Amino acid sequence: MNTTATQQIQDVTTDPESLVGALARQARAAQRGLAAMSSEARAAALHRAADRLEAESPAILEANAKDLAAGEARGLAKAMLDRLALDETRLAGIAAAVRAVADLPDPVGQVIDTTDRPNGLKLQRIRVPIGTIGIVYESRPNVTADAAALCVRAGNAALLRGGSEAVHSNRAIHAALTRGLVEGGVPAEAVQLIPTQDRAAVGAMLAAAGLIDMIVPRGGKSLVARVQADARVPVLAHLDGINHTYIHAAAEPAMAEAIALNAKLRRTGICGAMETLLIDADYARAAELVGALIDKGCEVRGDERIRALDDRVIPASANDWDTEYLDAVLSVAMVDGLEAALGHIARHSSGHTDAIVTSDEVAAERFLTQVDSAIVMHNASSQFADGGEFGLGAEIGIATGRLHARGPVALEGLTTYKWQVRGQGQTRP
Repeated sequence: MNTTATQQIQDVTTDPESLVGALARQARAAQRGLAAMSSEARAAALHRAADRLEAESPAILEANAKDLAAGEARGLAKAMLDRLALDETRLAGIAAAVRAVADLPDPVGQVIDTTDRPNGLKLQRIRVPIGTIGIVYESRPNVTADAAALCVRAGNAALLRGGSEAVHSNRAIHAALTRGLVEGGVPAEAVQLIPTQDRAAVGAMLAAAGLIDMIVPRGGKSLVARVQADARVPVLAHLDGINHTYIHAAAEPAMAEAIALNAKLRRTGICGAMETLLIDADYARAAELVGALIDKGCEVRGDERIRALDDRVIPASANDWDTEYLDAVLSVAMVDGLEAALGHIARHSSGHTDAIVTSDEVAAERFLTQVDSAIVMHNASSQFADGGEFGLGAEIGIATGRLHARGPVALEGLTTYKWQVRGQGQTRP
């Protein structure tokens, strides 16, 4: 849908429920046309969209500057501003991610499995688009491009509702993307941005059973909790990133320090950032590791044994072990071996990403097997918890549940399947 058509719907539709319903019906109609396009045509349209993002970067950055100025005036936290901010490098990365998605193998039409029944029936499970995907997100304008690209590549329509803090950036990115997609033959209504920041529009999306096929929330705990509590549409949930790194007794010190510093401080405001560091009581360089974090500007909140290592450590409260800081703040505990580390993670992990640093392969395999998180790592920074880093081009979110999709959700996670049954006149006795 072009901007004029979207405005016409908004002009004649005063209440959010009717507005969302009208847009969703347009999306469902467009999705049928999108799904009928060849894989090559959808990929080519995404390349055109990436070209448009680069060509219109001055307008996008100008819009982002308005959002940043408004955010600073509102007193947004430093981590939130970091997630909101765009520059030439980040915008080039967004365009590159769209191209990467375009070049990924198309899951639509893939044969999952084939079964030949004794009665001669041939059964196949075939990947198909889910339909219309509603994405509700906060602060990160790159989600506008990532979500649109993933949905289009997998043959889905996208109905986007970004946060008010990124309203100008989202509109500018969406406008550029849509122009490119339309040039490539994709119906404009296949990717729509809800044209109001009225919070009631989110409620209308959550209630749009039969019009929206799945909701994906991307944002803080309060947003995700509201979506899960109120949705009458299936939800692909992305919960807190309360991520742990466990420094095992057999960790190599230089590696342990490099991973811990990167996992916490590379970008503190992303969901893959480490929030709790567990140090084995038999690890010989614990004091040096804690000191290195503090020296780099990280506030460390520790238990009694960690506090004894450095007088700059602040006492940790009971709540700290269950907090996603998204800031240069870290809770640190000393644990008596692998069993204690596994127990701490089982009690406090959000099921997002947890890591072990060790040269002991037996300990590593036990950790990888027994930690029940969507992503489990050995000798790597939790900041790799990202669809692009996993070779998925981009992600629509990191699912921490146990159904349908788990971990970074990209193209395959945006498909379902249907059964195709071929016979030669069989009837059931």
